[in-house]
This record gives sequence, C-alpha cells and structure tokens, in this order.
Amino acid sequence: MTIEKPKTPKDRIILALDVDDFDEAKKLVLELKDYVGFFKVGLQLYTSAGYDVVRMIHDEGAKVFFDGKFHDIPNTVARACANLVKRNISFFDVHIKGGSKMLSTTVKLANETAKKYEKEPPVILGVTLLSSFGQRTLTQELNVNMNIDEYVESLAKMAIDAGLSGVVASASEANVIRKECPEDFIIVCPAIRPTWSVVNDQVRVVTPTDAVLSGVDYMVIGRPVICAENKIEAIKLIIDEIEEAESLTIV
Repeated sequence: MTIEKPKTPKDRIILALDVDDFDEAKKLVLELKDYVGFFKVGLQLYTSAGYDVVRMIHDEGAKVFFDGKFHDIPNTVARACANLVKRNISFFDVHIKGGSKMLSTTVKLANETAKKYEKEPPVILGVTLLSSFGQRTLTQELNVNMNIDEYVESLAKMAIDAGLSGVVASASEANVIRKECPEDFIIVCPAIRPTWSVVNDQVRVVTPTDAVLSGVDYMVIGRPVICAENKIEAIKLIIDEIEEAESLTIV
C-alpha cells in the first residue's frame, strides 16, 4: 500500500470508528466516506465486529487504518501483522516500546508476506506514547527519567532504524520528530480536538491547526465527529480549519 503525503484537507482525516457494533460503524461509513481519507478500526470495534467491518469499508470504496497497537514478543507480533497483510489490511500500527527486535522482525515478515501474495508493501506505523499519558505518568508510573519530547524522539529514532513507515505521535512532539526523520516519514496525530469540542480522557490534545502547523500528515478524529448531532457539518468545520492552517504554511 502506497500512502503519499495528503493532497487535500479531506485526505488528512482518519475518522475513528470507536463504536460498539457493525451496524453503527456501517452507518458512519456510508454517511462520511466522501468526507474523510481513512476510517480507523480499533480494538473496540474489531473485538465486536471482527474482519467483517474491514471488508465492509473496503466494499464501500473507502480505506482502512487498523489501530491494533500490537505489543508482544517479536514472533507473535510479526505473525499477527503478516495475517493482516494476507487479509488486505496494509496500514496498521505496533508499539515501538515492543523493542527493536519486535519492530524489525515485524517489518521483515510483513514485507515478505506482501511479496509472496503479490501485494504492495504495508505501511507500518510505530506508536510512541499514548495521548492519555502526561509527564506525571511517564515519570512516576513508568519510571522514565526523560521529558516527553526526549522520550518520544528516542522512540521515533528506533522506529526509523527498524524500517517503519512512520509514527503515531502527538503534534506537540511532531516538530522534534520531523528534524530526525526522512522526508517521506509519516506522522499520524491522535487526540485531535477542534476548539469547539471537549477533551474527554485525552491529556496531550491539539487542534487541527496545531497539527498542520507542526508538520503532522494525518490526524485521527473520533468523538468530535461521531458524537456530533450533525456529523457532516462537524467534518466540514474541521476541513475548513485544516484548509486555513495549510494556507498559513505556504511560503
């Protein structure tokens, strides 16, 4: 799967299908497939609807980002990701904290599987630090004696060295990552909250404008849209904000 840098504001949006059942997900896909670049299928939906929901999204002509955040021993993660490739899921993520061996083993087997089944190489992202984590959690609970920027930068370097296609990281760390990564390295930003929405359980949240100006390529947006009374209008407001931010980056 070849993922290029987004060409339009719509292309930047990964809509999180964080719902509990197939029918609810399909309703969102049918309503919003013309307004977003990708649909994110995460653990909440996948443990309810399984692969059927991925097939449905593909059948509707839309694209999938599988947010499994795998973190296990190298063999287990590599084989799980190879199974995704076999089933035409070629854009997904793993936890960088699984270590360099887990990452490199996964990249190698996923690419070998794609070649064997005559598919395009998968786009594999590395999750840096969950957006629900703040400095206190990192320092006091995980006993990591680094500030968040330093810690995320070190994880991003590990992802690059292992051959990952990009990372999932907050826009607040994107500027640091951009300085260390190749030009085609992808940064996907979670926890996007437009100024008119609520934060919920996220800690390191940013607006679409923050994301664009910091060099983020794609942004994951969920509750501000799927919980909106008028979902299309909510998406349009976000697209407008992205478009305005992009105009500020043009030299």
